[in-house]
Amino acid sequence: MEAMHIKHTNKPISKWRQRIGYGISDLACNLIWQMISLYLLFFYTDIMKISPAAISLMFVLTRFFDGVTDLIVGYLIDQTNTRWGKSRPYFLFGAIPFALFAFLCFNVPNISDNGKLIYAYVTYFGLSLAYTIVNVPMASILPSLTSDASERTALSTSRKFFGFLGATIVSSSAMILVNLWGNGDQALGFKWVMALFGVIGCLLMFGTFFNVRETVPVSEKRVTVREVYSSLKQNKPWLIFALNILFMWTGYFIQTGALVYYFQVVIGSTTLSVTVATIMSVVPMIANFFVPFLASKMGKRNLYIVSSIVQLLGCALIFLAGNHSFEILIGAVVSGLGYGIKESIYFSMQADPVDYGIWKTGINVSGSLSAINGFLGKVAQAIAGGVAGALLAWGSYYPNKAIQSEQAVLAIKAMYLYVPMLLILCSIVTMLFYRLDTMYPMIEKELAEGKTQSDQG
Repeated sequence: MEAMHIKHTNKPISKWRQRIGYGISDLACNLIWQMISLYLLFFYTDIMKISPAAISLMFVLTRFFDGVTDLIVGYLIDQTNTRWGKSRPYFLFGAIPFALFAFLCFNVPNISDNGKLIYAYVTYFGLSLAYTIVNVPMASILPSLTSDASERTALSTSRKFFGFLGATIVSSSAMILVNLWGNGDQALGFKWVMALFGVIGCLLMFGTFFNVRETVPVSEKRVTVREVYSSLKQNKPWLIFALNILFMWTGYFIQTGALVYYFQVVIGSTTLSVTVATIMSVVPMIANFFVPFLASKMGKRNLYIVSSIVQLLGCALIFLAGNHSFEILIGAVVSGLGYGIKESIYFSMQADPVDYGIWKTGINVSGSLSAINGFLGKVAQAIAGGVAGALLAWGSYYPNKAIQSEQAVLAIKAMYLYVPMLLILCSIVTMLFYRLDTMYPMIEKELAEGKTQSDQG
């Protein structure tokens, strides 16, 4: 096995300081990215007046192209060796571009329609690139923070608590602040709200840089592309997990992007959309606290599957509720409970295939693996944006029209319920084949002893 080294400047810090420091990175990301997920499609179609079909194409092209940058950033992380570690420096240098491009996305330039579309392409791609620079390290750094499985779950739980907190802040306050600061001008309101969240997000990302330490021994040997490919193709748990990423995040992004449309057009209540969005942030945040206990009793995979079933039942309740507000809220609570537990354990599970890969091949490709996970998330978002835009175009959706056609209503129902429910079911079936939990204690023990299968083979 390769020689392993620890950077002497990365001295350990207290567990709680690191948990909070790691967690606030997701608070930073969610203050910005929840604005993108919840409101950018609406901002483009209803405020910038860009056609849904054009936005659909932009989402697909930009997200796939941007996904390549995930792979590049991941590979760069694997080649990075600084006094701060491999992943940590990216929080420092990516924070300002992330906040800046988010602010630019919610601006309406006084130019032609074609010019606005080009502006949307440039700023949206810039935001996605900046997001990659800070988001890929959030996943790749976890195996370097601790080798203890329970502490990884605690760190992931902290991350998702703060992530849900950020989502709650955005979902419960964004539109109120938009209307307050815009004073009837939504374009102005969105701009200043995004400016506020961007500045806070930037400062929080700096906080992460100063409050986490990479202390787990890592190889300083540079990894070749051939070694990355060889390691990943032998990593069966990761291959299953990777397929699940597509199902999980495609469903999430389609449903999240459709929330405003569903409650405004199908239910006829903008107020209810704010309430449901808040529930879908607050309930997961509370559910997050139970994840370490549940994972210790059920195992990560089983907890993921059970929580996905709960989320699916919640969506079914919303479907059966029709226009009845109380039943919709019950469904949102159930769905939020399942989703919150599922997402939290998902991020804890991400680090385990990294250890499996090291044990199987003797090669540490944590940066590349995390980057490919991020790339698949971007692919999922591209698919979601493309499907959403295509459904809106198929349904002949017209922005600001008081009464939409039956076909438009059906398209929005498909976006918010039918397609996400199908993808949750696909995710459940996929994870039935994930068996790493039973092997992990043995893998953890052998890695602690410096053993790998490549050494034994």
